[in-house]
Formats: sequence, C-alpha cells, structure tokens
Amino acid sequence: MNVTLWVVTGILAAVLLVSTSKMFVPREKIAAVGHAGQWVLDFSPAALRVIGSLELLAAIGLTLPAVLDIVPVLVPVTATCVALLFTGAAIMRWRRGERATIIVDLVYLAMAVFVAWGRFGPYAFAG
Repeated sequence: MNVTLWVVTGILAAVLLVSTSKMFVPREKIAAVGHAGQWVLDFSPAALRVIGSLELLAAIGLTLPAVLDIVPVLVPVTATCVALLFTGAAIMRWRRGERATIIVDLVYLAMAVFVAWGRFGPYAFAG
C-alpha cells in the first residue's frame, strides 16, 4: 500500500506540475487549444498565476516533506488542500456545463482523498 500511495502521490504531483503552465502560457493560447481550455478566459492573468503558484506549491508539498523527512505530516495536509483545489475545479466545470471534462477532476479529487486518507491514517509516515 505504501508503494501505491507513492505512485498516486507522484501522479498527482506530475499533474500539478504540468498544470502550472498556466502561469507562463497566455490564456488566449490555452483557450485556443479547444473547448476544455475555455475556462481560462473566465479568470484574469493574475488569478491564473495564483492558481498556478498554488499548484506548484502543492506538487512540492506532496513530495518533498516525505522525501527529505522534514515534517512529513505536510504530505496529507497538502493532499487535503489538493482535494479542495479539485473540488473547486469540478464545481467550476459543473457551473460552466462542462460535464464531460468534470470526470478528470473527480478522478484527481479521489486520488488526493486517497493520499490524505492513507497518510493521515494507517500508512502515515513513521515519526
């Protein structure tokens, strides 16, 4: 189970790192990719930078505390915050009527909840 938690954590961290591109890529370019990227037009460039910064911090918080063995309790705390982030993303997609793309956010939400449960509960890092 520990290996599974690490794999899920790594996938989440990678997804969050990839999604930080919204900090650097102009929102018009993201929106031009397709229907799934239209949501960025609802946010200012500053808001997108803030969201991207939170995603970068989340990717770091999911991995480095455990790898460096410095306050590893931050991993499940971060996973809980990531779950909240994807809850917000799912709500935003629901309100926009993007029912097909909401599934991906719900999968990531479930992964974050799984990591939080595992690391807060039976598979916490030994301290």
